[in-house]
Amino acid sequence: MIGLLGVPMVARAAHIDESPLEGEGATEYLERILRAKLRAIGLGGIREFRGTLVADTVVIAPDGELVGKPADDQDAAAILMRLGGATHQVATRFLLAEGGEWEGRVAHAQTVTTRVTFRELFPGEVQAYVSTGEGRDKAGAYAVQGRAGAFVERIDGSYTNVVGLPLSEVVVAMRRLGWF
Repeated sequence: MIGLLGVPMVARAAHIDESPLEGEGATEYLERILRAKLRAIGLGGIREFRGTLVADTVVIAPDGELVGKPADDQDAAAILMRLGGATHQVATRFLLAEGGEWEGRVAHAQTVTTRVTFRELFPGEVQAYVSTGEGRDKAGAYAVQGRAGAFVERIDGSYTNVVGLPLSEVVVAMRRLGWF
């Protein structure tokens, strides 16, 4: 998404275990995951960049429980039925670390939370959506920018946050740091 702005970047996958720990809240989970991502990706000699951006998103069910990516299609359907007819939150935390090789110097950290209200969902439409595979690798088992947009009754906050990266907030932070 940030590539749309013409910001030079190198994308790296951070292969880490993103399973929440028992009793872990959204704030603690996101902080732990982002620190693990920073450690996992490093920059491996790429020194010409001003810094590193890492982010992660979690869905918080109406009852306050963290909802990650679905384990399988059955889990995806259960997650969506749970979110239907209610308001949940989508929280994305991002960190900007200074320098060409990360040494633990976090220059900016921010969490953006958006409230998303789904209309009542019906089992048949949920099964049809799940069968598309669109939400298989998404927190909350849906992609708001795709077919699941039809489930959304209201969004309070950043739409791009629900997509996966709060673009406006990231740009403001990068500009404050002089990254572009």
